[in-house]
Amino acid sequence: MLDMKIENLESYLKSIISGKIELTGIGEIGSLDQQGMKDFGYGKPMLINFKQDGKPIQAVLSVMKGDKYGHQYYWDRAAILMFQYETGGLMKRHVKPLGLGYIDNSGRLTPVRDINEFFILNEKVEGQDYFLDLERIKNGNLKKSDLKMASDFGLWLAELHSAKSSEKDLYDRRIRQLIGDSECIFGLIDGYPYPYEHFSEKRFIRLEQKLIEWRWKLKHYSHRLSEVHGDFHPWNVLVRDGNDFSVLDRSRGQWGEPADDVSTMTCNYLLYSLYSGPRLSGDFEKLYFLLWDTYMDKTNDHEILEVIAPFYVFRGLVIASPQWYPGHPLDVRQALFRFLENILEDGVFEYKNINKYLEG
Repeated sequence: MLDMKIENLESYLKSIISGKIELTGIGEIGSLDQQGMKDFGYGKPMLINFKQDGKPIQAVLSVMKGDKYGHQYYWDRAAILMFQYETGGLMKRHVKPLGLGYIDNSGRLTPVRDINEFFILNEKVEGQDYFLDLERIKNGNLKKSDLKMASDFGLWLAELHSAKSSEKDLYDRRIRQLIGDSECIFGLIDGYPYPYEHFSEKRFIRLEQKLIEWRWKLKHYSHRLSEVHGDFHPWNVLVRDGNDFSVLDRSRGQWGEPADDVSTMTCNYLLYSLYSGPRLSGDFEKLYFLLWDTYMDKTNDHEILEVIAPFYVFRGLVIASPQWYPGHPLDVRQALFRFLENILEDGVFEYKNINKYLEG
C-alpha cells in the first residue's frame, strides 16, 4: 500500500460522500495468513472508520498489487477496479462500491467518478501518413527518399530494440497476447465472417493448432524481451521532408518481441506488392529488403528468423481481414492466406526467399 496521510484520506472521503465527514480511524484488515488454503492475494485491504453526519460507518479501501497474471502495469489493475466499481452495485447481495480513485506520487487520493469514457490528449506533429507514400509507390512513383525511409526504419527499430529486459513474465505475456488476445490472432479470427467462404473452418482450426505449437516454442526465447513499439504499421507513421518521421499509437506495453515490429511494416510492403501480382516484387521488394537488410546488418539478430512466423500470421490476418480491408481483390486476399499458412511450416523464416511462402 502506498503511504497515505490521514488528511489525504479524509479529504478523499469528503469529495465522494455527502454530509459532514470525520475520519475516526484506519487499520489493516486481513492478511495472507488468514485466508486459509488460499495462499495468493492481490493486496491487503485497509479498514476505514469514519462518521457521516455523526453516524459511524466502516468501509474497506483496497488496491491491487502487480503480478505475472496480466497485472504488471497499473492500467491493468485500473481496468479491473473500474469493472468492480461499475458492476458491483448492480448485483444483489454484493457490497456497495462507494468510490473509485487513484493514489498519486505524493500519496494523495484523487477521485474518479461519473465515468462515461476516457480520452487521451497528445501533441500534434506535422507530417503525412506513410501509407500515402505507399499508395504513390503502388502507382509507379518511387523516389530515392522512399528507399532511405525504409532503411531509416530499419535503423530506428534496431536502436529501439537494443534496450533489453530480463522480465520473463512480460515475454510470456506478450506471446500469450499475440495468440489469444481479443486484438490479436484469436480475436481477429473471431472477427472474420462465420462461415467464411474463402477460408474454411477446418483451415482456421489447423492454423490455431499450429499456433499453439509455436506458443510453446517461443517460451524458450524470453531472453529476447526488448523495447518495442507494438503497432508499427504505415497508418501509425507520420513522415516529413528530409526523411524525418514520428510514430503514433504504441500498443500492448513497452516490452515485447522485436519480430513484432519488423513483421508489421514489412508485411505491408508485401500487401502493396500483391496488388501488382502474386509475388513480392518491384519497388516494394526493394523497400522490404532495405528494411530487413539494414536491420540485420545493424543487429546481427538472426534469431529473429526463428520466432517471427506467428507475428507475420497476426499481421497477415489483419491485412487479409474482409472487415478491416474490404476492398481487396480476391487474389490478393488468397495470397495472404497462403502466406500465413505456409510460414508456420518453417522453423526458420527465410526472409530472402519470402515468395516461397506465397506458393500453393
